[in-house]
Parts: sequence; structure tokens; C-alpha cells
Amino acid sequence: MNWGWLLLRIGIGLTVLTTIFLSQRFWYRAVWRTTGRWRSGWLRIAARLLYCLALALIVLAIAGGFRMGRHGHLNRRDAALAMFSGLWLSSAFFAFLFVEVVHGAERIWNWLRNSSIPKAENSAPQSDALVPVERVADPSRRYFFRTASVLAGATPFFSTMYGFAAERLNYQVRRVEIPMANLPPALDGMQIAQISDIHLSGYMSRLDVRRAVDMTNELGADLTVVTGDFITGSGDPIADCIEEVGRLHSPLGVWGCNGNHEIYAKAEDTAQHLFAQGGMKLLRQENAQLTFRGAQFNLIGVDYQRERNLDGHRTQVLANMDGLIRRDMPNILLSHNPNSFNRAAELGIELSLAGHTHGGQIQVEILDHRLTPARFISDYIAGLFQRPLLKPSSEILVSREPDAPTSNPQLHAARLYVNRGLGTVGAPVRLGVPPEISLLVLRRA
Repeated sequence: MNWGWLLLRIGIGLTVLTTIFLSQRFWYRAVWRTTGRWRSGWLRIAARLLYCLALALIVLAIAGGFRMGRHGHLNRRDAALAMFSGLWLSSAFFAFLFVEVVHGAERIWNWLRNSSIPKAENSAPQSDALVPVERVADPSRRYFFRTASVLAGATPFFSTMYGFAAERLNYQVRRVEIPMANLPPALDGMQIAQISDIHLSGYMSRLDVRRAVDMTNELGADLTVVTGDFITGSGDPIADCIEEVGRLHSPLGVWGCNGNHEIYAKAEDTAQHLFAQGGMKLLRQENAQLTFRGAQFNLIGVDYQRERNLDGHRTQVLANMDGLIRRDMPNILLSHNPNSFNRAAELGIELSLAGHTHGGQIQVEILDHRLTPARFISDYIAGLFQRPLLKPSSEILVSREPDAPTSNPQLHAARLYVNRGLGTVGAPVRLGVPPEISLLVLRRA
């Protein structure tokens, strides 16, 4: 067992739990302190009881989550509780962090300001009237930091509500032209519709999935693919999800691969069986040759590719692929994890389609830099990327292309497209990263 890896995971888990605990203690004390100033005793009691009720509902939601893994999927009541708790915990967590950042900035300001004031001589004690003006509290500074604290605490709550009510279900179609190496003329212009990371759960209803499926069918693509994560947990109704996915249709069929949440839920075989029942094909370390306008291409699908095993040791992604890759026709890989792209390009796979990152779910642009939580798990957040074909992955740096035709594409390059997904994990919120349905148009490089 890799003890260093295990200790790292324990440390990260304890850090997250400690921060969540501190955030809840912070808001508990803030509620009690604020309501303590109210003159109306009944109003004060009502506000505190409402807060305690909210905490009780969060505890029930967490208990319902554990129960879900053993006794079926969430009913409507438990789903509502799970949604409420996810919204509260995430917004309270970030609000606590933002407020602490403001408090830290105020402490640094006070320290810098006080350290710049020369101390009076010990031999000349000063009366209160002779205290330098600089040492007198500045009301404008106090007001500024107090206002900044209020805004820092309120912004995550308002942003979370917007991300939940508006952007989370604002499905957008992204049409992207992908220059592809070794593409026969007959395949130029072939269209692939891709959806990913549905996560049918308490946060994503069956009707929401149906709307996305209808939008995908309206694109009229030649081939449709679904790149994993049909559900979130073992109690989620995977049969309902794949029944809706079964309504997808295209001339070359509907194909898919498993994601990491199918592995967590131990539903890989179930997903494969349900796909077959619906007239679709879930590729699991398999390939199939498809023909379009008389030209063939090789479609490959793999289960979620772990970069580390349970002991923390690195594993070889896309192992035992020799029998699946064709050298006489273009190869398209369905792999939920975009981090398999380095190895795919090294093996000579011309195009990889992935998901997994959700585009980070939350994205903030600061000084022309896009900040998103997904950067902790992948270099491939969302959109189109390229690497040279058949080159050692350790020697070549990745480059990102815009989601549009590139004016000077590399002729012998492998491409990766990372779909931003439909659903959510953790908090049911999207900010700056609306859910995506991709329409990928193949072009000759």
C-alpha cells in the first residue's frame, strides 16, 4: 500500500471536513449574534428556530444520502432535501471563505498601517488628547471593510441561487469543426452529436434528460455518442436514464462508454445490458468499424481510465489497446476521462471524445485567466485540444484550439474534445459553464 498517497487523501478529506465545520460554526455564531441585537423577542426566537430547522433538514438529507445507497433511489422529498442541503453547504462554504479573505485583508492593512507609524519616545508619555491622529480609528475604513464583508458573504448565496435556478438547466448547443488527421474525403463534414455526464439523480430529473435528448435529436447528426456518467450514486435509477437515452437516434447509431460514477455505483454491466436492450451499444474495451458515404472509420470505447489504483500507485491508461486501433482508417475514441488523451495521441488515435470535468461547473475569469475547480483534476477542462500524433507524451506540450475552425491546423495532430456535460455533482449549480450538447463536424486537416 502507498502510505503517502493514503495520508494525502486522508489529509485532503480532513481539510475539507474541517473547513465545512468551521463555515457552519461561523454562520451559527453570526445568526445568534445578529438576532441577539433584535428588540423583538418573538422575532429573534422565530429566526433561530428557522435556522435550527434548516440545519436539521441538512442532517436528514445527509442521512438520506447514506440510506439511498442501500435502499433505492431518492423519492421527491429526499431529492428536495438533498438539493437544499447541497445549495446551503456550498454557498455557506464559499461565503465563509470569502468573508475570511476580507478579514485577513483587514488584518494585514491594520498591521501595515500600524507598523508605518513611529512609536512615541518612552520618556514622553502621551495623554489621550496627544495621541497621533493616525492612531485614531478611521470610520471610513471600518465602514469599507464591514461593507466588503457583507458583500463577500452575500455574493455566494445569490450566485448559487442564480446558478441553480437559471444556468444549471440552460442547455446550449456548441457546434465545433474539428480538423482530423488521415480523414478520407468521404468523411469530411460528418457530424457527431455528443452528450456526457447526465448524472440522473436528485439534482437532474428524467424530464430534464428528455429535453436534452430531444434537443440532440433535432441536430440530425450522423452519429450520436454518450461519454459516461449516466448516474451519480448506486441508488440512482440508471434504468430510467438509459431509457431516455434510448430515445436518441442517428443513421450510424447511438454508442457510449462508462464513466467513473458507473464504477462507483458498480453499474458497468447494468449499463451495458440496458444499452443493448435499447438498441444501442456500450463499448467496453471494444471497437467497431462504421461506414459513412462508403468510407470507414474505427470507433473505440473504454471504461473509465483510472490514473491511480486504490493503493495510490500510477497505472497505465489505455492498456492493451493494440488489437483495437486500426492503421488503415481513422480512429475515434470514447473515453470518459480526458486525461487519457496523452496516451491516445501517443498510440496514434486521431480523435478522442471525453467529458468528466463538467467544465468545472463554476468558472471565474480574472485578469484573462479562467479559474475553475476542474484544474485540480485535469489539464483538459473543456473544448478542443491537440497534440502531435505518435509522439511520447512526456516530450510534447499540449496546445488548446478555439472551439472553431483553426486557420493553421497541424496536419499530423491528434485532437481531443471535452464536453462540458449536462448534469452536476456536489452542488446543483453552474456558473459560467452552461450544460452542453456538442455537434462536432469532422474536417480534413
